[in-house]
Amino acid sequence: MQYLQKSVILCQFTNKIIFVSMFSAWIAAARPRTLPLALSSILMGCFLAYHSHLFSWSVAILTILTTTLLQILSNFANDYGDGVSGKDNDMRQGPKRAVQSGEISASKMKRAMVIFSVLALLSGVGLLYQSLKNSSTQTILSFLALGILSIVAAITYTAGKRPYGYAGFGDISVLIFFGWVGVLGTYYLQTQTFDWLLLLPATSCGLFAVAVLNINNIRDIASDKATGKMSIPVRLGRSMAVVYHWSVLIVGMVCSICFTVLNDVSFSKWLYLLAFPFFIYNGLSVSRLKSATQLDPFLKQMALSTLLFVVIFGVGLLV
Repeated sequence: MQYLQKSVILCQFTNKIIFVSMFSAWIAAARPRTLPLALSSILMGCFLAYHSHLFSWSVAILTILTTTLLQILSNFANDYGDGVSGKDNDMRQGPKRAVQSGEISASKMKRAMVIFSVLALLSGVGLLYQSLKNSSTQTILSFLALGILSIVAAITYTAGKRPYGYAGFGDISVLIFFGWVGVLGTYYLQTQTFDWLLLLPATSCGLFAVAVLNINNIRDIASDKATGKMSIPVRLGRSMAVVYHWSVLIVGMVCSICFTVLNDVSFSKWLYLLAFPFFIYNGLSVSRLKSATQLDPFLKQMALSTLLFVVIFGVGLLV
């Protein structure tokens, strides 16, 4: 009897370990460190809307929820696509991925992609209802099409028959969705208005997100080249990829400065300049560091620097 009780306890303990291990694998596959970057453009759009005295908390919360679901979907699709295509292999220098390592099967990851696609669509529909219920049918359908396009873009980045991420188009996709769509779309959902001047801070957010992707691609040049993944750093080579990195950072900073000059030159609107040393430090580090282990922390550093920039930018608008 005592032996049976010990066996039951041991079985329960083993099951708990398996559950914790599987839960940790799914959390890792969701890549939480990418979420601050995904939310930066949404926060920028919300700050700009609040500054225009047109802001809804319910719309903001639904926008954040939809964006979070899309980002997790994108990360799952990236893990799945790189795993089944063999782009993630033993040569890869970054963190091990769930499908590649066998922690999560390809079939389970594919099922998770379907689930998060449905959740993102439902959340997006709720967002459109809450923000555009008094708008024209054409406007609602346009945003619905944009939402579906976002889901498709998240999946086909590295999954499907012809993943555009493998052809080097990831950077322009990040600029569009993490910059222009994220900021301008959020602003419109809040205000039902559009201002071309907002392309400047939207471009800043998008380019800083591109910088994060570029660090990732510089880190993985060797493995990407070996597996036929033609990212921009693979096409340019490391030296020119560093020049490209500096160009992205500098243009991003210049866009925000131009917006401030054209919009309002009061002192508080310049507070975001406090974030610029972090971008410069990132550029210097990417220029100097060679190994993947050394470069990897600067993905997180760049993502958090972008979030800091957005928060300080927003505070400057609200003061």
